[in-house]
Amino acid sequence: MRLFIAINFNNSTRDSLLALRDELRSSAECGSFTLPENLHITLAFLGECTAKQTSAAKAVMDSLSFKPLDVRIERVGRFGSNQGEALWWAGAGVSDALSDLHRELTDKLIAAGFSLDTRKFSPHITLGRRVVTDAVPQRVEPFGETVRKIDLMKSERINGRLIYTAIHHRPSCL
Repeated sequence: MRLFIAINFNNSTRDSLLALRDELRSSAECGSFTLPENLHITLAFLGECTAKQTSAAKAVMDSLSFKPLDVRIERVGRFGSNQGEALWWAGAGVSDALSDLHRELTDKLIAAGFSLDTRKFSPHITLGRRVVTDAVPQRVEPFGETVRKIDLMKSERINGRLIYTAIHHRPSCL
């Protein structure tokens, strides 16, 4: 199974993200835009996992101790050049609580034998891939929610659509 650990959003936050995605789509010449149910922040990408690795990922998640934390979306930006195709995203502010959760999760996953991306954590929600547009990165009126759980997600392509399914949850401690 292809797995990742993510923060998923409530309907209100998802609706605000969809408004940003749709604004981007309306200005784009072309692109592949994220389905509403696939909007999330990736905390750790695990890749293809065996049943043993899946169990290990669940155990790591269950060992985490985190309090509810606020996630605020503050900007829209892109990875890639301003010429040609780019990946466009909505960016979350980096709080101490979110950074601590990411650090604890990745440290424990590495200790459990997972190979993870070592780039600096940049919490974002992908709005579109291969987007060609004249739009420019910008700050947005902040919005978001209090996160009370994280999810282990399975990624699969079904009938040509990328589908993400939560297969394990870790609630925050309160």
